Amino acid sequence: MSSDPADPADPAAAPRQAVRRAVLWVPDWPVAAAVAEGLVDPQHPVAVHDGRGVVVTSAAARAAGVRRGMRRRTAQQLCPELVLLAVDPVRDARAFEPLVQAVETVAAGIEVARPGMVVMTARGPARHAGSEEALAEALVGTLAAETGAECQVGVADGTLAAVLAARTAEIVAPGRATTTAFLAPQDVGVLTHAVSSRQVRAEVDELVDLLRRLGLRTLGALASVPQADVAARFGSVGLTAQRLARGLDVRPHVARRPEQDVMAAAELDPPAERADVAAFAARALAEQLADRMLRRGVVCARLQVQARTAAGSSLLRTWSLDGAPTAAELTDRVRWQLEGWLAGRSGQAPAAPLTHLELTAQEVSPAGAVQDGLWGRARRGQAQAGRAALRVQGLLGAEGVLVPVLQGGRDPRSTARLVVWGDEPAPTRRTDAPWPGQVPTPSPATVPAEPVLAQVIDAEGRGVRVDARGQISAPPDRVDLTRRAEGAVDLSWPVGEQQVVGWAGPWPVAERWWASDRRRRAYLQVALSAAPALLLALEDGAWWVEGVYD
Repeated sequence: MSSDPADPADPAAAPRQAVRRAVLWVPDWPVAAAVAEGLVDPQHPVAVHDGRGVVVTSAAARAAGVRRGMRRRTAQQLCPELVLLAVDPVRDARAFEPLVQAVETVAAGIEVARPGMVVMTARGPARHAGSEEALAEALVGTLAAETGAECQVGVADGTLAAVLAARTAEIVAPGRATTTAFLAPQDVGVLTHAVSSRQVRAEVDELVDLLRRLGLRTLGALASVPQADVAARFGSVGLTAQRLARGLDVRPHVARRPEQDVMAAAELDPPAERADVAAFAARALAEQLADRMLRRGVVCARLQVQARTAAGSSLLRTWSLDGAPTAAELTDRVRWQLEGWLAGRSGQAPAAPLTHLELTAQEVSPAGAVQDGLWGRARRGQAQAGRAALRVQGLLGAEGVLVPVLQGGRDPRSTARLVVWGDEPAPTRRTDAPWPGQVPTPSPATVPAEPVLAQVIDAEGRGVRVDARGQISAPPDRVDLTRRAEGAVDLSWPVGEQQVVGWAGPWPVAERWWASDRRRRAYLQVALSAAPALLLALEDGAWWVEGVYD
């Protein structure tokens, strides 16, 4: 049994059950949207491309051999009558609005993950419909009757499992074991189905390619890798992918009182009758909302877009988001939604121009939030510090705020890893693994950011050396810190020679002897007469201060 806290077999992970979700998916939606807009004949083979290759194909095009990822020229050679269309997210969102409104007649509290996919929590709608099977039948029947669209519905625990269940139109029984068994044989390429933004999709595509080259071809194989190894090799994107592969939600469950929603609103004067006019106000509001979340140090999982018309009617829609949305991503969602409302495709087209636009960030949580401790919520000072850290990141960049994470290693410097604040604080090396040659305890209380140059001198005034067998040339008599100012580190004692009153060592360490970046060092502990004790390291003929003991 693994000791990894997120291991599927770990009993400690059992309370962290994923939310049971229902997903409605319309296959080949960009093609269906083009058909709904009257751009192509539904009987013709159609492919949608992004300039680099085919991203979506119709059933007729697939029958002719056209596949996703093909170059346009190759696709046209296989199917000369193929109709090629450029990717258009606005068109997809605009045509999807009538379907979303039809779904709202069956279930409340739905979220648009992306055009062509709607996500909802399954518990409430299933109870209202009578069962999960009845909910799926009601959704499929309503869309077919009101819009003529064919869709598939899946229900499962967790985001990825529900999305995959929708692609096969099945209901996965609740339970951690059932979800794990459903996900384990799936190819790692299905991870792309759980993301919606273009940037995150590109990162996941790159990760999937790397996983396949490393032999991790299934979700079960990815889920079985220790979390520390995933963090060390694949970073935050890999940790998110592993959570999905284990049947968990993208964000860990945070047992704390939810943060207050963040809102930005504006009056449109003059009222907006066209989507391009409203888009100007939407962009300013999205930037304002992103700035307010940055100042509060929070991120959101949902964006609610609300508009009011001159006639007094109200339009409302909610979009789900990936990660920490940028102002550009918020603007895209709002622009797509306004296009759907104002272009005449909506079944509830506004009877008058828009006079009010309001954006609300929902499911707001502190950026980088972690599970509360045993004794309750984090203190107010911790929350304020988190917000300040996010603000500094906004000014200096993500690398401007780092936090330490303890991990395994042979010396005090390697046992602490700095990670970007907000990323998964996972160690890259196991702390319980054996580390031959490890510097003995106690560890120094202070480790300089950079090693400080020093000289170790014996009673004859010669420099102390350590040979290849780990033997010291002579007992250390003095430590000269005159040149320590070159290290630009204040060790808080006078410059000059200090008498050695006690010493221990040396401990030779040879790391990665088989590689070109191999390192050979020897560590020495010295107690000084008028300064704190030091941990010294000899490397490449020079002594360095690696740590200071209180």
